[in-house]
Amino acid sequence: VQLVESGGGLVQPGGSLRLSCRASRSAFNIYVMGWYRQVPGKQRESVAIISSDGSTNYADSVKGRFTISRDIAKNTMYLQVNNLKPEDAAVYLCNAARFTTGSSYWGQGTQVNVSA
Repeated sequence: VQLVESGGGLVQPGGSLRLSCRASRSAFNIYVMGWYRQVPGKQRESVAIISSDGSTNYADSVKGRFTISRDIAKNTMYLQVNNLKPEDAAVYLCNAARFTTGSSYWGQGTQVNVSA
Protein backbone atom coordinates (compact mmCIF):
# COMPACT_ATOMS: atom_id res chain seq x y z
CA VAL A 1 0.00 0.00 0.00
CA GLN A 2 1.32 3.42 -0.95
CA LEU A 3 0.08 6.39 1.03
CA VAL A 4 0.22 10.04 -0.02
CA GLU A 5 -0.64 12.86 2.37
CA SER A 6 -1.66 16.37 1.46
CA GLY A 7 -3.33 19.41 2.95
CA GLY A 8 -0.71 20.74 5.32
CA GLY A 9 0.24 24.38 5.51
CA LEU A 10 0.73 27.42 7.68
CA VAL A 11 -2.21 28.59 9.77
CA GLN A 12 -2.70 30.99 12.63
CA PRO A 13 -3.58 29.73 16.10
CA GLY A 14 -7.26 28.84 16.13
CA GLY A 15 -7.24 28.01 12.45
CA SER A 16 -8.25 24.83 10.66
CA LEU A 17 -6.96 22.46 8.02
CA ARG A 18 -8.13 19.25 6.42
CA LEU A 19 -5.39 16.71 5.85
CA SER A 20 -5.86 13.91 3.33
CA CYS A 21 -4.22 10.52 2.95
CA ARG A 22 -4.85 8.71 -0.29
CA ALA A 23 -4.10 4.99 -0.49
CA SER A 24 -2.95 3.33 -3.70
CA ARG A 25 -5.55 0.62 -3.32
CA SER A 26 -8.45 -0.41 -1.14
CA ALA A 27 -7.12 -0.69 2.39
CA PHE A 28 -9.75 0.37 4.87
CA ASN A 29 -11.41 -3.02 5.15
CA ILE A 30 -8.27 -4.83 6.32
CA TYR A 31 -5.97 -2.17 7.74
CA VAL A 32 -6.10 -0.01 10.82
CA MET A 33 -5.49 3.48 9.50
CA GLY A 34 -4.04 6.25 11.57
CA TRP A 35 -2.61 9.71 11.70
CA TYR A 36 0.62 10.34 13.55
CA ARG A 37 2.75 13.42 14.02
CA GLN A 38 6.46 13.94 14.35
CA VAL A 39 8.43 16.85 15.75
CA PRO A 40 12.22 16.85 15.37
CA GLY A 41 13.85 15.46 18.49
CA LYS A 42 10.63 13.98 19.82
CA GLN A 43 9.02 10.59 19.60
CA ARG A 44 6.40 10.03 16.90
CA GLU A 45 2.96 10.48 18.43
CA SER A 46 -0.29 8.77 17.57
CA VAL A 47 -2.98 11.37 16.90
CA ALA A 48 -6.05 9.47 15.69
CA ILE A 49 -6.90 5.96 14.62
CA ILE A 50 -9.76 4.54 12.56
CA SER A 51 -10.26 0.80 12.51
CA SER A 52 -11.65 -1.34 9.72
CA ASP A 53 -15.07 -1.25 11.40
CA GLY A 54 -15.02 2.54 11.48
CA SER A 55 -14.42 2.94 15.18
CA THR A 56 -12.13 5.82 16.12
CA ASN A 57 -9.72 6.71 18.87
CA TYR A 58 -7.95 9.98 19.62
CA ALA A 59 -5.02 11.21 21.64
CA ASP A 60 -6.22 13.17 24.67
CA SER A 61 -4.44 16.28 23.41
CA VAL A 62 -6.61 16.49 20.27
CA LYS A 63 -10.00 15.23 21.48
CA GLY A 64 -12.74 17.64 20.56
CA ARG A 65 -10.55 19.44 18.02
CA PHE A 66 -9.52 16.78 15.50
CA THR A 67 -11.78 14.42 13.57
CA ILE A 68 -10.64 11.38 11.61
CA SER A 69 -12.80 10.07 8.79
CA ARG A 70 -12.58 8.09 5.60
CA ASP A 71 -14.13 7.84 2.15
CA ILE A 72 -13.91 4.19 1.23
CA ALA A 73 -14.91 4.78 -2.39
CA LYS A 74 -12.03 7.22 -2.80
CA ASN A 75 -9.49 5.17 -0.77
CA THR A 76 -8.90 8.35 1.20
CA MET A 77 -8.63 9.11 4.88
CA TYR A 78 -8.98 12.59 6.32
CA LEU A 79 -8.02 14.46 9.44
CA GLN A 80 -10.01 17.62 10.12
CA VAL A 81 -7.93 19.72 12.48
CA ASN A 82 -9.66 22.65 14.17
CA ASN A 83 -8.65 25.21 16.76
CA LEU A 84 -5.00 24.60 16.02
CA LYS A 85 -2.46 25.42 18.69
CA PRO A 86 1.27 26.12 18.28
CA GLU A 87 2.03 22.76 19.88
CA ASP A 88 0.15 21.03 17.04
CA ALA A 89 2.87 22.04 14.58
CA ALA A 90 4.51 18.89 13.22
CA VAL A 91 4.87 16.65 10.22
CA TYR A 92 1.66 14.65 10.02
CA LEU A 93 1.99 11.15 8.64
CA CYS A 94 -0.58 8.54 7.80
CA ASN A 95 -0.15 4.86 8.48
CA ALA A 96 -1.81 1.64 7.43
CA ALA A 97 -1.22 -1.31 9.74
CA ARG A 98 -2.28 -4.92 9.58
CA PHE A 99 -1.49 -6.43 12.95
CA THR A 100 -2.15 -10.03 11.91
CA THR A 101 0.74 -9.90 9.44
CA GLY A 102 2.88 -7.19 11.00
CA SER A 103 2.58 -5.05 7.88
CA SER A 104 2.91 -1.32 8.33
CA TYR A 105 3.05 1.38 5.67
CA TRP A 106 3.82 5.08 6.00
CA GLY A 107 3.30 8.10 3.83
CA GLN A 108 5.92 10.80 3.37
CA GLY A 109 4.14 13.29 5.62
CA THR A 110 2.65 16.74 5.30
CA GLN A 111 3.91 19.71 7.30
CA VAL A 112 1.57 21.67 9.54
CA ASN A 113 2.84 24.96 10.95
CA VAL A 114 0.91 27.06 13.45
CA SER A 115 2.10 30.59 13.94
CA ALA A 116 0.74 34.07 14.28
